[in-house]
Amino acid sequence: MTDTSALFRPFTLKGVEIPTRITMAPMTRMMSPDQTPTQEVAAYYRRRAAAGVGLIITEGTTLSDQSATYNPGIPMIHGEGPLAGWKHVVDEVHDAGGKIAPQLWHVGAVRRQDRAPHPDIPSRSPSGLFKPGKYQGEPMTEAEIAETIASYAQAASNAKAIGFDAVEVHGAHGYLIDQFFWEDTNERGDSYGGDLAGRTRFAQEVIKAIRKEVGADFPIILRFSQWKQQRYEAKLVLNPSELETFLSPLADAGVDCFHASSRRYWEPEFEGSNLNLAGWCKKITGLPSITVGSISLDTDYLSSFSPAGDGGTAANIDDLMERLEREEFDLVAIGRALVANPDWPQIIREGRMEDLKAYDKDMLLNLY
Repeated sequence: MTDTSALFRPFTLKGVEIPTRITMAPMTRMMSPDQTPTQEVAAYYRRRAAAGVGLIITEGTTLSDQSATYNPGIPMIHGEGPLAGWKHVVDEVHDAGGKIAPQLWHVGAVRRQDRAPHPDIPSRSPSGLFKPGKYQGEPMTEAEIAETIASYAQAASNAKAIGFDAVEVHGAHGYLIDQFFWEDTNERGDSYGGDLAGRTRFAQEVIKAIRKEVGADFPIILRFSQWKQQRYEAKLVLNPSELETFLSPLADAGVDCFHASSRRYWEPEFEGSNLNLAGWCKKITGLPSITVGSISLDTDYLSSFSPAGDGGTAANIDDLMERLEREEFDLVAIGRALVANPDWPQIIREGRMEDLKAYDKDMLLNLY
């Protein structure tokens, strides 16, 4: 039987003791009416903390900026009702023994204005581009950039005030911050565009503004990805040197942990090394990292939506444990497998891999 004890060792992230290395990956559920988390949402997260998930990273929760979202069922972390809902979620997770961080999310040009909850408000993005050649909205003015940065900072302040243990900034998968990172959606000629390091300026300013609000000891996690929903094979960087150019200004701005989103965690990021993207993040910056991507499943998330996709059956985690034991990364984020198996940590701890349920995309239709 595979030794999985490393998954159940505590880890300290900037003074916050996380009871296990198991993290719940953020997954959009759109089941918060009027952008307010419900009792069912709280029970959903509590169930996983009680089973041994050390750190819950919530589904993306949007800012006070009404151009941040595309669906009224996506929760907000602003306003009396949503904050009261989130406070209940936080209390439930803490009562079950877990830690929790909201994922702060702005979708940028992914939002179609005509289908959004506030169709009178234009979508915001660096250059008005959803993907190369496809415009959705207008380029942000510098005043709008400043307003949006302030919205991130206020969201983080709100999160700390109601008891969250950390915050994660969503900078992945082709959403707003990633639209600044990616040269195919950032055609700006000012200081928010340009070369790879220049395109990190918006994220740097978001991180610095958050740090000013939450103080020196509150952990800030940044999630980023090479791939985009607009182009699965996209790359921000092609080699370790470029990754260092990308990561260094973000680390200097105040990121405490990098959540490196890969579609398949076991794939080497660059030729000549078996390190995955999270491993390279830790090696280059010295900061903690979180790995994610089809853990304990045999197919990636996007494949599960193909006509022939079965969603993913259970796969062994021997390779994962070897990487964790040698400290290639520090935390392990589980997504679809935790939707299918709320008690995933208990099953793994007891060595009952054969009891893991296969993931099916229809599971996303219910909140359990």
